[in-house]
Amino acid sequence: MVKAKIGGKAKTGGKAANILVYAVLPLGIIALWWLLSARALVNPYLIPPPGKILAAAARLLAGGELAGHVRISLIRVWSGYLVSAGAALPLALLFHEIPVLRKVFHGLFETIRAVPPLALIPLLILWFGIGEASKRAVIVLATFFPIFLNAESGFASMDGRWLELSRSLELSFPRHLRSVLIPAALPQIITGLRLGFGYAWRALLGAELFASASGLGYLITDAQAMARTDWVFVGIAAIGLLGVLFDALFRFLAARLLPAFEHFSWAAHD
Repeated sequence: MVKAKIGGKAKTGGKAANILVYAVLPLGIIALWWLLSARALVNPYLIPPPGKILAAAARLLAGGELAGHVRISLIRVWSGYLVSAGAALPLALLFHEIPVLRKVFHGLFETIRAVPPLALIPLLILWFGIGEASKRAVIVLATFFPIFLNAESGFASMDGRWLELSRSLELSFPRHLRSVLIPAALPQIITGLRLGFGYAWRALLGAELFASASGLGYLITDAQAMARTDWVFVGIAAIGLLGVLFDALFRFLAARLLPAFEHFSWAAHD
């Protein structure tokens, strides 16, 4: 019992130390920022003091504007991201199982991947209009290849001994997929999903900067037009905090999904 308590305290202390290490640099930057602003060493129009930005954030939150823009941006991001992941993962598996498809589509995919999605916005607006469809199309184009390429690489880099074992056991394709392919490729699949979500934010904000009347990208450009630099910083901070939050969620799910899935797949096989 005593050991358990000591271990629990040590683990809690370790977590607190990790949080402190992560917080040192941001808190140091904020402290330096506050000091420079207090001594009038920076232009308050270009870099408003932290207190002014916090006050602007409080007003935007109280009025519901910030929450409304965040909600709209999240809907756009997740809807495009899920479509992209739902297409990229099965296609990566299909290309792994039928290598000739990879050769047939290689040139087309490389050409599309080389074109920045934001460069296609004028064409997408012509095709889909200035509504939600064009914004989701930009997100799909931006997120597809990070997810697809990481998943394809994960399937391709699998240890050949596992494939030989699967063939010798004459596993059905569903069991082969569950017990061999997915566990081997899952770390890279998760990496691709994390990268894809980051690209989704970048693409969304680019789309909202061009043609939108709502969302965090619109909030930033509208604030810039009204010379409200404090609102611009609030929008940027909201994007950064949401990005950190969702990346932490991905890492949390990965830490629990990888061991659980590996145990499930081989337990089912046994």
